[in-house]
Amino acid sequence: MNNLLEINNLSVDFPSRRGQVTAVNKVSISVAKGEVLGLVGESGAGKSTVGNSVINLLEPPGYISGGEIIFDGTRIDQMSNEEMRKIRGAKIGTIFQDPQTSLNPLMTIGKQLSETLVETLKISGSSARQKSVELLDSVGIPNPVQRLNAYPHQFSGGMRQRVVIALALAGDPDLVIADEPTTALDVSIQKQILDLIKSLCKQRNLGVIIVTHDIGVIAEIADRVAVMYNGQLVEEGKVKQVLQKPKHEYTKSLISAVPSGDQKLDRFTVVDYIDGSEEKVTLTNVSEHWLSQNKSSQTHNTAITVKNLSIEFSIKQALLRKNRLVLKAVDDVSIDIQTGESFGLVGESGSGKSTLARLIAGLYTPKSGDINIFGHDVLQRSQKAKTSLIRRKMQMIFQDPYSSLNSRMTVEDIVSEPIRFHRSTANSNETSKVVKDLIAFVGMPISSIKKYPHEFSGGQRQRISIARALASRPEILICDEPTSALDVSVQANILNLLKDLQEELSLTMLFISHDLPVIRQMCDRVAVMQNGKICEIAETDKLFDHPEHEYSKHLLGLMPRMDLFRL
Repeated sequence: MNNLLEINNLSVDFPSRRGQVTAVNKVSISVAKGEVLGLVGESGAGKSTVGNSVINLLEPPGYISGGEIIFDGTRIDQMSNEEMRKIRGAKIGTIFQDPQTSLNPLMTIGKQLSETLVETLKISGSSARQKSVELLDSVGIPNPVQRLNAYPHQFSGGMRQRVVIALALAGDPDLVIADEPTTALDVSIQKQILDLIKSLCKQRNLGVIIVTHDIGVIAEIADRVAVMYNGQLVEEGKVKQVLQKPKHEYTKSLISAVPSGDQKLDRFTVVDYIDGSEEKVTLTNVSEHWLSQNKSSQTHNTAITVKNLSIEFSIKQALLRKNRLVLKAVDDVSIDIQTGESFGLVGESGSGKSTLARLIAGLYTPKSGDINIFGHDVLQRSQKAKTSLIRRKMQMIFQDPYSSLNSRMTVEDIVSEPIRFHRSTANSNETSKVVKDLIAFVGMPISSIKKYPHEFSGGQRQRISIARALASRPEILICDEPTSALDVSVQANILNLLKDLQEELSLTMLFISHDLPVIRQMCDRVAVMQNGKICEIAETDKLFDHPEHEYSKHLLGLMPRMDLFRL
């Protein structure tokens, strides 16, 4: 089999004031036509840098310091930008991670596709429009003629990703590089996108490189897999061979850290392959901690009661009521969450999960229904003082640790803000001590408190977000997709931390995730949502082993079958 792409001993360096940083160190991989290669590893492993090197889009001041890249028999790593422009799009297509930022919000989908087609295929405007319709149809966009005139914000996340795939295919390339194409997508959309990439690969005889940290994606779609760690290629082979019988210790640790969907375990397996360069931190014992001084003493058996809750969002304004369009995001929902329980909420994007969580947290006001927290009606306006006191018992951990932390505040200021606001300590010295305790408690070094959010990785930022959420000593923790964009090793640490918190502090937890194996490991009971309604509520093992509702069966049937490759 002749290789479409050959990367031989590739090295990429990034100069800095602290010296030279080698992001990729003598990596050699190849891709044939009609083949899907999975490039897997944690954040910072160098996998995206390899992909960017192929299309000559390295972030400055990065540069290729060694090796060669041969595409279709021609060496391309030494080409000029002008020469590479003729290859990008026309010969090598790219599917970027975030379709929201890779599409121009001010241009229609048709305009963006036509512009790409005119540039890469050198065809006329009318031909480009017809080709655009065919592309949208090929990636499964319904009513492609009408959707050409739509803007990116008028598409769902999954549909936007389909448009990005159409753009990548517009120049009829021979190779496609997909950089984290399914991150933060729910299981049904992920399944659709992976099936689409796989089918297009076979139909067009494309070579595909899937860059991802999600081993479930690799198991689902790839023919071969290359595992990267710390800039180096540590293992390569056929998917079944590597996932069933991994040879390298890091690969073994990485696979073992993937949450199991077939049985519930007490703890998440943590990646323990460390090269010695990372600082190891140990969680503080909670029993004598400041947090335990406010350990839940609730006698009320039910922490959260939601009855007939509804909220609508206007999607089209009009003078006449009959011409208005509204979206029922949450439609007559009723649930009970017991004190000390971990309650899961699952469903596809747009099902109403996060909206329901924001209603409970008080970030949205419902159109109708009741919300009771520890027996108190928090929607009752006549008791604002008591409601404010009750709200203090509840905190939320948001999905994106990048946008949920104030970039202009130090970690000390971020974590101490809720303490000062609620006057939880007597003076600034005590507040400073508590902040240090909280930072140590979530597994971060004390030196972190003087740094800013941009100096940390995604997993470290999420730990800081947890420390901030704990600062007001809550009794209810709402976790909205807290690990969706994290590596499996970081995810395992964060979820073990949340398990410890719940057990030690008797926390009540509402856990929202599109990752079904994570839900199985974290939750006592689970509610399944579809189109703003609750389809089914059941104990976790019962739901996963014997779902009753057809939609629950459908959702669970889409779960990546990593258990087939377990050691």
